[in-house]
This record gives sequence, structure tokens and C-alpha cells, in this order.
Amino acid sequence: MLEEIRLHGRGGQGVVTAAELIARAAWREGWQVQAFPNFGVERTGAPVQAYARLSDREIITRQQIYRPTTLIIADPTLLATTEVFNGAGRKTKIIVNAESNRWPDLKWPSKKLYFSPATEIALEIFGKNIVSAIIVAAWAKYSRSVSLASLLQAIRGQFADKSAALVEKNLRAVKKAYVY
Repeated sequence: MLEEIRLHGRGGQGVVTAAELIARAAWREGWQVQAFPNFGVERTGAPVQAYARLSDREIITRQQIYRPTTLIIADPTLLATTEVFNGAGRKTKIIVNAESNRWPDLKWPSKKLYFSPATEIALEIFGKNIVSAIIVAAWAKYSRSVSLASLLQAIRGQFADKSAALVEKNLRAVKKAYVY
């Protein structure tokens, strides 16, 4: 099995960290993994892409993900650009940072739509729009590729050099998003 995840967001939202969290959590469960960003010298607020690949076999390819099995849209303003859907098909899972589908006229490439109020949770818990761990919780819930326990362990590892308070906030935010 191969899962190819493309994440779209804006600089400062934690999209690169989200891809790393996916890889860490999946690795804990025995997957072969890759996570890598695609950006140049963009500043905070500029569009950013990151990728994560999970496989039950060795991953040889080192290229960007052109035909994602999952799209994660961390910033819904990016839905106005058609390139976020490039390569997406009818079976692609699409996870959007929003409480519900606010775009009924948008031509979604797939009917596998999932929504997460990641920004609302981030603002409530962190006081700013850093959605990395929160949107990954939605991915874990809807993809069932990793358990919540593995994601929580991945967060502890990813933020081990940060304050205990920040780690606890991330854990709380993920638990809240997972049950949403």
C-alpha cells in the first residue's frame, strides 16, 4: 500500500511540520516514510507545499507528489487556486481546515471531503493560527493510517526540545481535533 499526501498551506502555519508529524507517526507503526517541503525563499503567508509518503514497502522515488491519495488544505483561501487540486482524482481524500463545506459551488475532484476546524482550535489553544498538529489529527482520524496514540507520541518527539507547556497544548489540540 502507498499513501501519498500533499499538504497546502501558507508559511507560518506549520505545513512542513505537519508532513514531518505524519511521517513520525507512521514510522512508529512500521510504515516506510518520507516527508519533505517544497518552497523557496517564501515569507510568512506565502503559499507552501509539503509532502508525506507512507508505504508498506521501501520507498525509492524522491520526487514531488503529483497524484495525491490525500490532499490536506491547511489554508482554505488556497481553494481559490485550481492548482491545489492538480492530480487529485475521484478517490483522493480531501481534508480542509474549515468547520464545514463553505464552497458548495466549488468543483471538488472527489466526494471524499472531510473538514476540521483547525484554525478555531489553534486560536483557542495557542492564540495563533498554527494548525500543523491539529490538521494532522484530522488526517489520522479520517485516513485511519495511524492511531491517535502514535500521533501523540510523534508530537512528543517532534517538540521534545520545546517547553512542556507547548507540548501539552499540542497534545490537547490534537485530542480535541481528533474527536471533532
